[in-house]
Amino acid sequence: MGHTLVIVESPTKARTIRAFLPKDFRVEASMGHVRDLPNNAAEIPAAHKGEKWANLGVNTANAFEPLYVVPKDKKKVVKELKDALKGADQLLLATDEDREGESISWHLLQLLNPKVPVKRMVFHEITKEAIGRALEQTRELDMELVHAQETRRILDRLVGYTLSPLLWKKVAWGLSAGRVQSVAVRLLVQRERARRAFRSGSYWDLRARLEQGGSGFEAKLSQLGGVKIAGGSDFDENTGGLKAGSKVRLLSEAEARQLRETVLAAPWTVAAVEEKPTVRRPVAPFTTSTLQQEANRKLRLSARETMRTAQGLYERGFITYMRTDSVHLSEQAISAARSCVGAKYGQDYLSPSPRQFSTKARNAQEAHEAIRPAGESFRDPSATGLDGRDLALYELIWKRTVASQMADAKLTMLSVDLEVDGGDLGLASFRASGKRIDFPGFFRAYVEGSDDPDAALEGQEVLLPALKAGDKPACREVEALGHQTQPPARYSEAALVKMLEKEGIGRPSTYASIIGTIVDRGYATLANNALTPSFTAFAVTALLEEHFPDLVDTGFTARMENTLDEISHGQVQWLPYLESFYKGEKGLETQVAQREGDIDPGVSRTVELEGLPCVVRIGRFGAYLEAKRVADDGTEELLKATLPQEITPADLDAEKAELILRQKAEGPEALGEDPETGELIYLLFGQYGPYLQRGQVSDENPKPKRASLPKGVKPEELKLEDALGLLRLPRQLGEHPDGGRIEAGLGRFGPYVVHHKGKGEKDYRSLKAEDDVLMVGLSRALELLAMPKRGRGGRTALKDLGTPEGAEEAIQLFDGPYGLYVKQGKVNASLPEGTTADTITLEQAVELLAAKAASGSRKGRRSSTKTGTAKTGTAKSGTAKSSSARTSAGTPAARKAPSTTKTGRLRASAVRVIKAADS
Repeated sequence: MGHTLVIVESPTKARTIRAFLPKDFRVEASMGHVRDLPNNAAEIPAAHKGEKWANLGVNTANAFEPLYVVPKDKKKVVKELKDALKGADQLLLATDEDREGESISWHLLQLLNPKVPVKRMVFHEITKEAIGRALEQTRELDMELVHAQETRRILDRLVGYTLSPLLWKKVAWGLSAGRVQSVAVRLLVQRERARRAFRSGSYWDLRARLEQGGSGFEAKLSQLGGVKIAGGSDFDENTGGLKAGSKVRLLSEAEARQLRETVLAAPWTVAAVEEKPTVRRPVAPFTTSTLQQEANRKLRLSARETMRTAQGLYERGFITYMRTDSVHLSEQAISAARSCVGAKYGQDYLSPSPRQFSTKARNAQEAHEAIRPAGESFRDPSATGLDGRDLALYELIWKRTVASQMADAKLTMLSVDLEVDGGDLGLASFRASGKRIDFPGFFRAYVEGSDDPDAALEGQEVLLPALKAGDKPACREVEALGHQTQPPARYSEAALVKMLEKEGIGRPSTYASIIGTIVDRGYATLANNALTPSFTAFAVTALLEEHFPDLVDTGFTARMENTLDEISHGQVQWLPYLESFYKGEKGLETQVAQREGDIDPGVSRTVELEGLPCVVRIGRFGAYLEAKRVADDGTEELLKATLPQEITPADLDAEKAELILRQKAEGPEALGEDPETGELIYLLFGQYGPYLQRGQVSDENPKPKRASLPKGVKPEELKLEDALGLLRLPRQLGEHPDGGRIEAGLGRFGPYVVHHKGKGEKDYRSLKAEDDVLMVGLSRALELLAMPKRGRGGRTALKDLGTPEGAEEAIQLFDGPYGLYVKQGKVNASLPEGTTADTITLEQAVELLAAKAASGSRKGRRSSTKTGTAKTGTAKSGTAKSSSARTSAGTPAARKAPSTTKTGRLRASAVRVIKAADS
């Protein structure tokens, strides 16, 4: 008797769904996409090797026919699926219910070529009821969705593979362009330009502390002599002065201090009291975009981490599908949410009638439900058995969904105007503002976050004492406060996602991969939850703005997104659209060919910033300063100096630039002399920041002793004695009780202590923030060495699997952002799906690490490494079902440069390694 074969994307999803299917059903995983456009020359089939278009993977001369190949790492998966199909009575394609899922099912159908009946099985949550319904309501493959995904994929490939090689020639090797990626980079650059152009303004005001009936409250100066006091919003960001036509009074420091003395001694009177009732309604349940924003604000998760965690929750049956633009809730979900409200908060907190929400996002599609807890009844977060990041995200989704069915919050906004004689400066008006929560309603469950970490959440009360006109509260204290206006904030991930959605750029399901690509490719760094664009981002954005303005224009990109959605609904024909975009006089192919000769690489690699005595250029090893100077013999020469990586475009001013150039031209200024050697100690600035050097480079001393500055140490505050201590590292601390010496040193990853065990084996521990590498003693070192060893990102090893025979280093098991992995030395290898911390053995770990090491060396030799943060094509990629599907990037690999010279070899290698962004 045969069986029914069900194919899903990932093993986790397979395990969950298997529990809800009859015994004669067999569930297998495709591990994401099984077929894609070629990523490198090695993947191009022999029959197409000589074809010029094969590098692109799309035959633009033949109706834009895509060339689909099975990647090497998917051949085994395809064989296993074909074997599983043998003897089956029917095939159910149960991939996710969206464009990408539909596309995976279509590719499976093409590859497997089944001779048995095939049905499409769709669901947006993995529960017993949902799977039961899906089995009864199977459908045919939706080819409009498949065409929509295919057109988007081809369009992304055309943009990425056409523009990226241009950037390699004109700016720097290794760069990439992308249909959405380049627009997102431009948004970051525009914000950084605004920060650079920003001029700070200064203003003063007063804050008073008053008391009425034993209750204290604060009031702020609002008017003086009947004229509004200037605040931050009254200043022009480009001049630092008041905006033209501003009818406000700018208080000087002297006036503020004079007014403080006057009002402190004068009687205060309440002039007016206003109470304004207001109602706050709960926000809609989560979509992909709003989940990424709130998780970033409240949990400090990146968009990638949010989607990876949400995918795990969905595949294990905890939440509904996490890629959706819909805020709609099913009747089942509304009933479940209302049950939670009644049980947890009481009937008074229920909204009088069920709430339903409508989607307002531009380009809304994938119209299943909002993201919510799965099932006909919602599991309470405390009863899920989840922990850590999984629990935090589930709880966020639970609260937001439940709050959507709760009663409105009723508040009263309070304001009190007070008057006091300001003497020569006139009558001073102060205002006290408050907020009283009369009925918390949905605030009991959920309060939406803010992009500004310092902004108060709406649920916080600010109470004022009972006041009425004519009251005379006592003034306890008055402060004169000086303020500086602040430049526009850099984008957080949440703010960038919000902007992309507002402008209708890209799809919310791809935002995580877009932001990840921008950071991975060096266009921006992410620190303290802020995205800071690099000098390279400035150079590439300037080139695209000048020569291909449409491709980085938000309006043009949004219109393109609309057209792609119209194609998915059958309203626009995909082939004529691709023809008009890529071909013809105004097509991308022609535009790139025409403009390539007009683009001067010298200009493209130059970033000109106002107010600098030099220009910034993009070189092979990063950004550097270049300025003309007159040499001692009167001739003009070019002076070049590397820019430290931590300096951003907005931070580079004339003072910093002159310091770096002067040090390069005149040599560094010595901090002092080393009494032991008589050599001078210098503080220098390199690509990776400031560092110390003992003596100068010479034939006799080609490699003088150097030392980096520990994190947090400011170069201008460094003393000679500390510099000498750093240059004498590592320090001997003593002997370990088990034998072997202990040292303290400063390495690539910061200060550390190390136990030399003998036979080359060393045991390292990083010092904590409170430890000083120059002062740490033996007892503290022993304490640190006794702690469990941590891996990447400060992770503690789950367990030590042991040391293989003949090896020097032990193999340890860690839990990382992409799941479990084993590590030995510098080699890491992910655990296969289905292998757990309890089942992994030392022998398996050895095999995994050996395969990874061999794979790495082969990739190094042929230079065709795949870029990505997770295994391409697996569901573990988190933000997409497959990195090849959504963020796949590849190089026109057969575009080989001559490799007979050193430059040729470098270029050939770069062409093979570097991948253009498709997203």
